[in-house]
Amino acid sequence: MDNRYVIGVDFGTDSVRSVLVSTATGEELATSVFEYPRWKAGLYCHPASSQFRQHPLDYIEGLEHTVRSCVEQAGGTVAKQVVGIAVDTTGSTPVAVNQHGTPLALLPDFADNPNAMFVLWKDHTAVNEAAEINAHARRFDTDYLQYVGGVYSAEWFWAKLLHIFRTDDGVRRATYSWVEHCDWIPFLLCGGEHASGIKRGVCAAGHKSLWAEAFGGFPPNDFFATLDPLLDGFTARLPQETYTADQAAGTLSPLWAERLGLSTRVVVGIGAFDCHMGAVGGQIEPYHLSKIIGTSTCDILVAPKQEMDGKLVKGICGQVDGSVIPGMVGLEAGQSAFGDVYAWFKALLAWPLQMLSAGTTDETARYQIQLLESQLLAELSKQAALLPPTENSELAVDWLNGRRTPDANQLLTGAIVGLNLASDAPRLFRALAEATVFGAKSIVDRFIDQGIPVKGLIALGGIPRKSPFVMQLMADIIGMPIKVHRSEQTCAIGAAMFAATAAGVFSKVEDAMQQMGQGFDMEYLPNPTNTARYAKRFERYRQLGNFIETPIKHHE
Repeated sequence: MDNRYVIGVDFGTDSVRSVLVSTATGEELATSVFEYPRWKAGLYCHPASSQFRQHPLDYIEGLEHTVRSCVEQAGGTVAKQVVGIAVDTTGSTPVAVNQHGTPLALLPDFADNPNAMFVLWKDHTAVNEAAEINAHARRFDTDYLQYVGGVYSAEWFWAKLLHIFRTDDGVRRATYSWVEHCDWIPFLLCGGEHASGIKRGVCAAGHKSLWAEAFGGFPPNDFFATLDPLLDGFTARLPQETYTADQAAGTLSPLWAERLGLSTRVVVGIGAFDCHMGAVGGQIEPYHLSKIIGTSTCDILVAPKQEMDGKLVKGICGQVDGSVIPGMVGLEAGQSAFGDVYAWFKALLAWPLQMLSAGTTDETARYQIQLLESQLLAELSKQAALLPPTENSELAVDWLNGRRTPDANQLLTGAIVGLNLASDAPRLFRALAEATVFGAKSIVDRFIDQGIPVKGLIALGGIPRKSPFVMQLMADIIGMPIKVHRSEQTCAIGAAMFAATAAGVFSKVEDAMQQMGQGFDMEYLPNPTNTARYAKRFERYRQLGNFIETPIKHHE
């Protein structure tokens, strides 16, 4: 095979990463990471109210920096052989745009207005709007929530749009359309000039925006107009046609070709969410649950379309034909917090260290304090692994950022019970780690209970490669073997595979997966004795969760 090259761009929560990859071997010739400076400084966010916004300049600067860096690392000869570029992003992470498709935050009048910026996936300011959508949908004969698990989430497209419109009249009046991050970046790269020209990926539209082929597109205008007159007529500004990620959005505009050091012949692929492209980069197989594990988790399963006929899984983040692999139904689930739970506990323990570090002028002492802080999670994992699982030790629920699946509810909170004077940091950390894995087991059980077999687990991302303690815990609690993919950059690699397919190097993305995939290099096998012990603790976890959730259900 001729050696052509493609670029995959992965827009994560904290940074963007680009990789330049050989289509012949999957070899990563160059990689570059850019941390979002405004996000890192905590701008436009208010965690106490669950407001998390990101400025489009963070994305634009990161895109240019990382892609150009990869091109420069690989050299001019390679750059001339780059044939495609594709992106994945977090989601649902939408933004208000004007008629030209420009995010409002890029206009002088809205430059520092958080409501004019991208509303990050983890933003939960729209919980009331999500509850209204769920109640409203029950009034219609057609179940417009059937393909998103029957529950609409505060993390998704319409709830966020309605919240912004209600909150900020200035942004509402300036808004022409509402666009997902993964759809806007390809539009930007292709030099789009009108919002009507934005090609919407079926991944984002189907999983977060209520688009379904069975409805002929979005629900009818009456559904939205009777929800709130502010949404009357809005779907007319959204194209009814959607595209799978193996298709082309266009080619690089002259402006962006120059900014990136590439040719205008480079094909730009249709965008999709990180977990969906990550599942492809991680070489997903039918009925194997692909778990991208980081700050949160996104769990992806694919099943042949003909085998899903008539099956609807309740309480997940949707099932959409072609959202992962064209010709297969992609099913999405996930946890609102996973690594974030550990980060919270680390920050809690490190608070005295941070105060001491801030109060000293001794650089050596400050360095030592920062070194200790960086070693906290590794030492906690080491000590927690030495503790045997017991039925009655400290128990936690992992809903520190609400619950995504099963059955989305962002009003839920976490808990730790069973504390006593012997409860120390390793025991609490172990309880929190167990809770995150119990949450993972709840997702597996939901698929199985709804008639979707789970034949095995595929783990992707940083935590699977860096935390043997958590991964062995997962294998033991779920009772299934877990294969860990060799690459830490499966999302960017998946984007590269789609870029190669959109550019015509491969006729279908499965061929790109086979040719460019890097395979697996670790596997965790369950300990049957531990699995039996954890089964009892899992039941206690469920009971505690029900206790927490019951008063909230009554309140609703």
